[in-house]
Amino acid sequence: MYQVIVTYSENEPWWFFEEWQEDIVEEKSFETFCSAKKHYDDLFEQLKITYEENRVKPPLLAAFWNDGELIYCDDCDEELQAYKGLMLVKDYQKLDDGECEHNETVDNCGKTKCCQRHS
Repeated sequence: MYQVIVTYSENEPWWFFEEWQEDIVEEKSFETFCSAKKHYDDLFEQLKITYEENRVKPPLLAAFWNDGELIYCDDCDEELQAYKGLMLVKDYQKLDDGECEHNETVDNCGKTKCCQRHS
């Protein structure tokens, strides 16, 4: 099962620190990679409009932020940059690097390339 997850914390989503799931503010599950990827892409476009900055790391992990939007960290005793994280994961685990390309082919997410020349 695939999950598209939105987090809000002082950590970018690719760190996957021990208690990262406590930062989840939105989550939706999907049976197929294709349907999860479509939802991820839709959220990505919405967040890109809302936030001034973004950074993407493969596979399918993104952080969005506005400079000066801070979260107070009790452990650090200071304010840190706040990030809205977006991730597409499988069973709450980071996808393998090659898994995205494989699933797009299997789930028919991408358009099939066909020869347009006629004999």
